Amino acid sequence: MLPIAILRDMSSLAELFSNNKSWAQNLITRDSAFFEKLSVQQHPEYLWIGCADSRVPAEELVGLAPGELFVHRNVANVVVHTDFNCLSVIQFAVDVLKVKHIIVCGHYGCGGIMATLREERVGLADNWLRHVDDVIQKHQNLLARWDHDDASRCNHLCELNVIEQVSNVCKTTVVRDAWERGQELIVHGWIYGMKDGLVRDLHTSASSLEEARANYLKAISTLPE
Repeated sequence: MLPIAILRDMSSLAELFSNNKSWAQNLITRDSAFFEKLSVQQHPEYLWIGCADSRVPAEELVGLAPGELFVHRNVANVVVHTDFNCLSVIQFAVDVLKVKHIIVCGHYGCGGIMATLREERVGLADNWLRHVDDVIQKHQNLLARWDHDDASRCNHLCELNVIEQVSNVCKTTVVRDAWERGQELIVHGWIYGMKDGLVRDLHTSASSLEEARANYLKAISTLPE
């Protein structure tokens, strides 16, 4: 006989299977051929690069159905030029799926951002979060504006992190090559507020390397006090 703990876990997983059946049935009720069409090919117009935080469900935030949003998520929505996982996702999205928009979306109250700002150890992820620490070091003078308010300092670092990651996306060979060949592609920086459920534009969108540089500087200079 299986131990009680395992039986309890199996019961909780059974709920997930039940939820899945209800979800699938609801979609079929609205469109009987939904999964038949979805199984043939995906044609998303958007690539979403977001945080792995379970409170930030990409498709639900923007009201899109399966097949409409290509998604990559990691701790603190970081884009690093040595991360071939993220770069492979970007390459497939741009070169194969021909997405028209890449959205880097962070969120206020990000645990990885807060841990880095407070110099708290979280484990193996500390190595990954060194990239966020690089953002802190780059903008330490700007962040000093909010030394008196820990919450504001954290929120503005969340915004700065998005702005920096948008810049990193724009500098990838994949995106630069797409722009050079005239492919329609815009990179955006957004941030999500979990207290109100709203997504905000950080006004760092770019459709060329020149525009990316100009809007990066503008986004940094117009951060609110």
